[in-house]
Amino acid sequence: MARILIVDDDRETCRFMAELLGQPGREIETAYEPHSALALVRARTFDLVISDINLNAELSGLDILRVFREVNPGGQVLLISGFGTLETAIDAVRAGAFDYISKPFNIGEVKETVERALAQSQAGAGRPAPAPDARPPGLIGRTAPMLAVYKQIAHAADSAVPVLVAGESGTGKELVARAVHAHGPRASRPFVPVNCGAITETLLESELFGHVRGSFTGAISERKGIFEQAHGGSVFLDEIGETSPALQVKLLRVLEEGEIRPVGASRPQRVDVRIIAATNVDLEKEVAEGRFRQDLYYRLSVIVIQVPPLRDRRADIPLLVSDFLQKACGRAGRQVELTPEAVGALTAYHWPGNVRELENTVERLVLFSRGSVVDLPDLPPPFQGTPPDIGEQLFAGLPPLEEIERRYLLHVLEHVGGNRTRAAEVMGIDRRTLYRMAERFSIDLGES
Repeated sequence: MARILIVDDDRETCRFMAELLGQPGREIETAYEPHSALALVRARTFDLVISDINLNAELSGLDILRVFREVNPGGQVLLISGFGTLETAIDAVRAGAFDYISKPFNIGEVKETVERALAQSQAGAGRPAPAPDARPPGLIGRTAPMLAVYKQIAHAADSAVPVLVAGESGTGKELVARAVHAHGPRASRPFVPVNCGAITETLLESELFGHVRGSFTGAISERKGIFEQAHGGSVFLDEIGETSPALQVKLLRVLEEGEIRPVGASRPQRVDVRIIAATNVDLEKEVAEGRFRQDLYYRLSVIVIQVPPLRDRRADIPLLVSDFLQKACGRAGRQVELTPEAVGALTAYHWPGNVRELENTVERLVLFSRGSVVDLPDLPPPFQGTPPDIGEQLFAGLPPLEEIERRYLLHVLEHVGGNRTRAAEVMGIDRRTLYRMAERFSIDLGES
């Protein structure tokens, strides 16, 4: 007989969960108040506790989790939240939660997760509960796609294996990498980033591995590379897909042997670093087409964190706008507000440059606003086509505003006189994304 306790201050949620999970061979109890839940877990034995995190000002689901794991180390806890954050995900995993899911429920996901938790409980396998540590700022979002990212960060943080962060340009892959480092045992050691796509191959090798004096023209002294600078910490290799085959061989040696060889050196030296790589291209496709080493891909992708594009988490856009607006106003030394209609238009936009483009847009709105309030007519041309029933369309699954995006690209190209580099900067995207947009809209950049 499997015994399940459901804890939520909303009686309808308790009733729904009890009906969803009820079946022969299960005994289900409910508690609507955290003190009652604590009394139950102390007095009886449960295989699984399912609790909302946000219960009242005194006690939370995390408190119930900790007490339950103290009195019943073999049982499992499934936490639920309508406001997922990286902090609560880290706390949940480190306190020993089996999993952490968001409202509104995906019924199939809930049932499958409960089955796995019960199987784990009956096997008597518990997870240790290390104490949580300080939380760095950066990642913002409460939607289900971001909650999935938070859970992956929480599980990856305490590991020593390489991590591959995948996602479109501008989605915040470096923030994810920094969070993995900051929540792990190497947090007090250096986090050293390098953009592999922004440095030529010859300079990149010296940048990563260092060089000895006289190893090439201009090498007038010995120089430590990034791997040596990050000893004991983490190296973040952004745009790993841009590296050459020769450099990929050297990176593979670091992963397999923990050794580097500075340019011009006669012997290798040991380094202790965790590698976190990021890519905005499909590395599996690159492997299939012979542009990326398969063995290096397998070594890098032990843990893969997929960062969602902004258009797949539109409900987070008002939160991001609020944060970016506050920072931009602080830098500009002025107070600017956005009307709900303006925020709705920003939420509806397709955002090919993702979070980076949104941040740049908010910055420009603050700098160039004529007053203290930015309304829909004050927004740039690409946002003027926002339909009036944007709220209804959002929740119905708003399609990308392709025509608005095309007009915006043409407008920017005209504004910068066809300069592709400047156009990419204005839009807050990289040149590769600009080329993909132009190809999608059949715009000839050579004639723009």
